[in-house]
Formats: sequence, structure tokens, C-alpha cells
Amino acid sequence: MAGEPDRKTVRLRIFGRVQGVGYRAWTAQKARKLGLTGWVRNLNDGTVACEVQGPREAIEALVAACHAGPPIARVTQVNAEDVAGAEAYTGFQQRPTADP
Repeated sequence: MAGEPDRKTVRLRIFGRVQGVGYRAWTAQKARKLGLTGWVRNLNDGTVACEVQGPREAIEALVAACHAGPPIARVTQVNAEDVAGAEAYTGFQQRPTADP
């Protein structure tokens, strides 16, 4: 990723009714379609966390989509922050629930 200015890593935190509504599977499917790598998981506080890597345009498209989520989700907020020095991911995984 070093030396690739159009690529970046972003950590997302999604708030609202985002657990038990298929949000992780939906996010993984969207990310894969956009050619992104990384992971998504539920957090014990009721939010969803996601870390994605790829071209800026694809990440921006995913972030925009995350504001809506799957049909029965009710997203109230999406926080996004750039991550420096992140490990390089291969593929996109749904990870188990964890503490924030």
C-alpha cells in the first residue's frame, strides 16, 4: 500500500439498529463488489465496526452506502477515520463479535 496514493485504509463505526438485520453480510457483499479488502464485525455495544482498504473512490462509495445499510437497518450515524500503517488485508471477512 505504501506508494499508492489512491489507496487507503478507513475504519468505520456504524450506529443505530445495525445488529440482527444482516448488516455484516450486506457490508461484506458491498465491499467485495467494490473490490475492497478488510473486515466487518458486530461490537458488544450494539454498533458495527468495519475496516476497509482499497481505492479512495470505492471506499467513498461504501461509506455512502453504509449510511443506508440493508433494508431493515436504521442507521443513525457513520463515523469514518483514516488508519495509518494498517496491515494489508486479503479478501473481506465477517469477524466474530468483539468489545469496542
